[in-house]
Amino acid sequence: MIIPVCTLLTETSPQALPLGAACIVSSINEFFKNSQNKSFSSLDICSELVVFSAEENPSPEFVAKKILEFDTTITCFSVFVWNYVFFTQVAKIIRKENPNFIFVAGGPEITAHPESCLDFDFVISGEGEVQVPLLLKKIIIDKEKNLCRHVYGGRVPVEKLVSPYLSGILDTKNFADGALWELARGCPFKCAYCYESKGEKTVVHFPMERIKSELEYFKKQGVCQVFVLDPTYNANKQRALEILQYIKKTASNIFFHFECRAEFIDKELARAFAEITCSLQIGLQSSNPKALKLVNRSFNKEEFVRKINLLNKAGVIFGFDLIYGLPGDNLQSFRESIDFALSLYPNSLEIFRLSVLPGTILFDNRKELELVAQNEPPYFVLKTRGFSSKDLSVAEKLGQAVTLFYSQGRAVSWFHSLLKPLKQRPWIFFERFYAFVEKSSFMAKRLKNKTLDCLDHQQIEKLQIDFIQEEYNMNNLKHFLPVALDIIKINGAFSRAYADGKITNLQLSFHPEDLLSPYAMDITFFAKNAKKYPCNIKVFPGKQGPVWKMK
Repeated sequence: MIIPVCTLLTETSPQALPLGAACIVSSINEFFKNSQNKSFSSLDICSELVVFSAEENPSPEFVAKKILEFDTTITCFSVFVWNYVFFTQVAKIIRKENPNFIFVAGGPEITAHPESCLDFDFVISGEGEVQVPLLLKKIIIDKEKNLCRHVYGGRVPVEKLVSPYLSGILDTKNFADGALWELARGCPFKCAYCYESKGEKTVVHFPMERIKSELEYFKKQGVCQVFVLDPTYNANKQRALEILQYIKKTASNIFFHFECRAEFIDKELARAFAEITCSLQIGLQSSNPKALKLVNRSFNKEEFVRKINLLNKAGVIFGFDLIYGLPGDNLQSFRESIDFALSLYPNSLEIFRLSVLPGTILFDNRKELELVAQNEPPYFVLKTRGFSSKDLSVAEKLGQAVTLFYSQGRAVSWFHSLLKPLKQRPWIFFERFYAFVEKSSFMAKRLKNKTLDCLDHQQIEKLQIDFIQEEYNMNNLKHFLPVALDIIKINGAFSRAYADGKITNLQLSFHPEDLLSPYAMDITFFAKNAKKYPCNIKVFPGKQGPVWKMK
């Protein structure tokens, strides 16, 4: 008997890799192949990972048909915010075909509110690697009746966890040669908007033996990037350093993405991060202390700046997370959070609307905090005491503009230089950019359909150039345009050579060495003192990084 464990991904990528479902499959297979369990039955029981992607737009009917093709009357669903409604529809379709079919569901969305998930026969809250196989045994082998439909998983001892990579369940080549790498479970912090706020009170770390074996597996598989699943990777400094040192020794050609807390960064950690190819994602969320206090986060602005400066000095790539719609926040303080974040030169800003997730402290306190949110996934906040629905819409547009121009546009190296002559605050610049983009019927449609991520970098660069030209002309800064546009073009070409392996041919007004020098960071000084040097160059990937040559 093969029991399908199904999940629906938002996309096919390393970040959306079905790690949770694969862990359950690995645990089921390990449980039923164990020699001491052979006395259960002569049935040959195993599990299979069945993955669907929202990119392919599968219908509930299609998924139901695939499940019914298995020779079984039981299936498991890995349920998240984005696929909960979908799998309830699948379950209803299958029940019409076979009223006796049994559905077992687990995952974050089930854990959040198991009592309301009535479309599934059994729901597992918490970690399921132990409880799911035991439940299947009771149903299939022991044929027990009147089982409790809500099973609490609890914290699974790490020694009982089976690696889905080492067990052969997950093949990284199916997910753009990338991987999610789980190093720990639990979080030492209890941010009110996060599932961890009411989760297990302890943090457990995976054994170093397993971590090293998986890292060696990634290297053997030719994995190009790894997203590290540890919400506070640098909370344990010595462990963090040990893993970084092993990465440097074993997998220096792999790019790693870490989630870190700024307060735990010091010079030694900054140096260690700088010695491997990686980026850090840091949850700033807001620069408003009042808003952060209401969601159980502390914030010392001066200390935060000092810690981030350590990363800048070491040359570490990093980005920030920002949330709009937090209790105690408003549109203007969100704008100021954007300005503060950008003043620290992050490589990217990830900007999200607050989700008031069931199963979190914030959800429990929503009435007291005057939070009005959607009752269905994704549970977006609709209005707050400080944020009207109109202001939330403005914040959403501002976030889209920052994402497009700054993050996707790879503008960190030149943004402040080109902003300075305009004498604008960043949030004003981006709101003007959004209005500029809306004037294009082609772009307005993409904004409405939220398909901006389909644009390639050269398309975004054209938008950047067109907007800068308009702004400089309107502000009597036309004489700065030759250098401003050259700076955008050459930095864009270098970023494409580095990140995408692309070759770019450029026509410039100034010599490349001058444009890439520190003097170009002061456009006013550069425009007055640099000699024009019209030239055509080619920028292309080199062994040690992007290079250029005259044509």
